[in-house]
Amino acid sequence: MDAQKVDLFIAANNKYFPGDKIVLIKEKMSALDDDRYLTVTSLEYKDPTTMLLISVFLGSLGVDRFMMGETGMGILKLLTCGLCGILTIVDWFTISKKCREKNFEKLMMSI
Repeated sequence: MDAQKVDLFIAANNKYFPGDKIVLIKEKMSALDDDRYLTVTSLEYKDPTTMLLISVFLGSLGVDRFMMGETGMGILKLLTCGLCGILTIVDWFTISKKCREKNFEKLMMSI
């Protein structure tokens, strides 16, 4: 894989991934062929900022957890109103990191 394409992908999408994993992503993508690169670049990632806003405004209903694919926790937050607000506040501080980790896992599965 061309190093310039990899650098362009990293520059365009680095906000979607954890900062400490960027080097690993760069190494893995450098070993890809062009067909696999097209598959990886066509993936859609969740924006951590958008997830934070959803968590702030709709977190007590569990919408943030449903969007992250955590159905069980989403139902728990929906039925308990975010565990009386405690889990909602915890998610405000952790949802961006969780979103970046989920995006990283999605990328690693496609590589």
